[in-house]
Amino acid sequence: MSATLLFHHEAKRHLYAHIRRILIFRAQHLPSNRDGEPNREEEKERTGKPSSTLVYNPSAYYRVRTDQSSAPGRFSAEEEPYSNLPFKPAYRQQSNPYSISSSRQLSSAKNTLLNLAFSKAASNTGPPSTPHVPKDPNVKGEPRAFQRCRPEYRSMTHDPSQHSSAIDLNEALLLLHKISVLKGSMGPSDVALFLCKLGQLPRERTAVVRGDTRFNMLLRYSVESLQSFTLPQLLDVLRAFVNLGLPHSHSLLGLFETEFCRRVSEMELHQSLLAADLWRCLGRSVPQYLERLFDNISRYFNQMGPPELVQLLYIVGEGRRCPETLIQPVESLLLRHLNQLKAEELGAVCLGLFKSQIRLSERAARRLVDRTHVVVKDMSDFAIVNVMKLMRFSYLDHLPWLEAMGCEIPIRAPQMGVQGLMHVVLACSALHYRDDRILLAVAERLPEVITHCRSKDAAKMVWAFGTLGVHPSQCPNLYPCLTAVLRERQGEFQRFPEHLLTGLLGLAFVGQFPHDLVTLAFSAEFITKACSSQELELKKDLFTLDGSVGLELPSWTGPRLSHSMITEVTKLLWDFARSDICQKPEVVEAEAMLQKLLGGERFVRKHMILPHLRSVDLEVHLDHTDQPLPVSSEHQTLSKDMPARCREGKLTGVPLTDDLLAQLTNSKNIPVHPSNTPHRRCKVEPVLKRESIFNVGVDLTDDLVTALTKSGISSSQRDSPTPSVVRLAVQVTNRNQYCYRSHRLLGLHALKRRQLVLAGYRVVELPHWEWFPLMRRSHAEKLAYLHCKIFSDNK
Repeated sequence: MSATLLFHHEAKRHLYAHIRRILIFRAQHLPSNRDGEPNREEEKERTGKPSSTLVYNPSAYYRVRTDQSSAPGRFSAEEEPYSNLPFKPAYRQQSNPYSISSSRQLSSAKNTLLNLAFSKAASNTGPPSTPHVPKDPNVKGEPRAFQRCRPEYRSMTHDPSQHSSAIDLNEALLLLHKISVLKGSMGPSDVALFLCKLGQLPRERTAVVRGDTRFNMLLRYSVESLQSFTLPQLLDVLRAFVNLGLPHSHSLLGLFETEFCRRVSEMELHQSLLAADLWRCLGRSVPQYLERLFDNISRYFNQMGPPELVQLLYIVGEGRRCPETLIQPVESLLLRHLNQLKAEELGAVCLGLFKSQIRLSERAARRLVDRTHVVVKDMSDFAIVNVMKLMRFSYLDHLPWLEAMGCEIPIRAPQMGVQGLMHVVLACSALHYRDDRILLAVAERLPEVITHCRSKDAAKMVWAFGTLGVHPSQCPNLYPCLTAVLRERQGEFQRFPEHLLTGLLGLAFVGQFPHDLVTLAFSAEFITKACSSQELELKKDLFTLDGSVGLELPSWTGPRLSHSMITEVTKLLWDFARSDICQKPEVVEAEAMLQKLLGGERFVRKHMILPHLRSVDLEVHLDHTDQPLPVSSEHQTLSKDMPARCREGKLTGVPLTDDLLAQLTNSKNIPVHPSNTPHRRCKVEPVLKRESIFNVGVDLTDDLVTALTKSGISSSQRDSPTPSVVRLAVQVTNRNQYCYRSHRLLGLHALKRRQLVLAGYRVVELPHWEWFPLMRRSHAEKLAYLHCKIFSDNK
């Protein structure tokens, strides 16, 4: 009996072991289900019985690399199907049955480098990521759409949309098993073949292969065979890396880049362009390869047709640089093939020129935009935005194109993404071109896409709308919408402090000062962060904001800039102004004519009246009878409480002395009248006669005496409501201060006008369309013009 029981027990044990082996084999070769685990409901329907639950370790078969790249979330879309599995796939096993122990050993140097590469891939966590901004799923930009315009692109580009899924996961696992069996007997052709076949796996399954140790072994073999690959094999292997989603930070790719650099001179034109395109698809920056490519590309210029030229410019743009020696030949080729380029190719050309900062001659740039204007109806939104980028970079005022945008943007805006909208209005502001059809269409679209807006987008759009003078009354929802984004994305200002200042200055242009954001900008932490960047020169922006707050928010009690920083930036700006703005011919001529008109140098002062607005004006003082008064030549700056004093009517003066009165009135001596004496005018004759249409002598009145001696009596308390001293700010303008072909001031200059009035000045404008032609006329005509401006306009 015991023997029978023992026999049955042994039989059951063997049967159980056999079933377990079968189930393990099936589990090993079953493809992963997108929803997590194998579909047990289908198994139940097929067998009529509940499926057995088998406890096993899937990490021995499927290992997903959890950190494929230094770029956060690079393969998140691929690996998401496996995120709900009931197990956590391990990056590498402690005990590896497929470890390399064959006779084909890599050299110690290569082996060390590869081990370091794999260990870095496992441990690299990458830089801290900024808050995630969801992308608009309804808006798709296609930077590579031009590659579908002609069949010629197929031989020199990689089209990810044409990825053929010729094998499934089961076949891929069998290939990996073969690799573990063949080990050292594989040659370069075998390695290339295995990688190409694995590259035909569907994208959603590639994460399984990348995490398999046998695939890592294949990568080691590819390094060992690197110098033995033929050029076609080398390109096929690189294409396989693209299809398999190899992370761009993988150090293995550095060895391949070195090999491509070595062989670039052996490649044909299409091969070298294809290699550059594959590197771009991998997302890896390869400056050494591009440098070699550009050095060798000149020998192929005669072979280049439209597709080769467009692809070259695409590669140049993605590399963000272009050698000086390449610019002229590229411009010549562009002009030669311009009329053959299609709509999307023109968009790609504009984007490549913009990204690589290639400055075409004005003639070439204008012809390029002429061509885009012809096919504008056929261009995608993405291509149109690229043309706007190039025009912004080139400062090209192509009026037919801009007028066409006035028709196209209102039609296209409802389907455009927030970044495309931003580039449209930013280009308009850079060109000083205001078209309400464009601006209002963008403003209406923004609330619908605002959730996809970065702080960068919001700041630049605020700046653009503010520069072009779009006031809150025209678009009530525009500025609150963008200001809300700046508040929500405050975390991004830690890395990009310039975005906050750009947004706040744009808001200041239209008279808005959100107190919480201004307080943040003047906080000690933010100022330290902003001023630590030497390249951004954000101190000037902080200074402009500080001065604007002082004038426009007299009751402000929040933080402000330190006196030392104000002094430092003021000196910096004045040093520049003296060497540049003060030397401009139109300013020098206006100063000379005003001195001749008013009676001498002391009646005109050329300086920065409001230093925080970074420009120079001519200051003139008149008394209430329109007689000129000397202007102090001492360097003066506006104190923080000046706007309050201006509103109260208090005037700033200097102690009155006999010498000062003699200097002011050109007299030998003059008695000081006590303040309690009645009003009386004392005509003081000048010592020397001057060539002027005025008598330079000043009527000395009690009003003038009290103003000079800081009596503090407000104008409302005097017998006459007219102030004793009228301070004029004479502005010599130029066309860059106005919107394109209009007399509407741009944001910063409108802000300056507003703040000069707040500071107690009357603005006298010498507009460029009047003053510049007059500069070629006689002195008499210029003096008559200035006399009219100074006196008649200020009655």
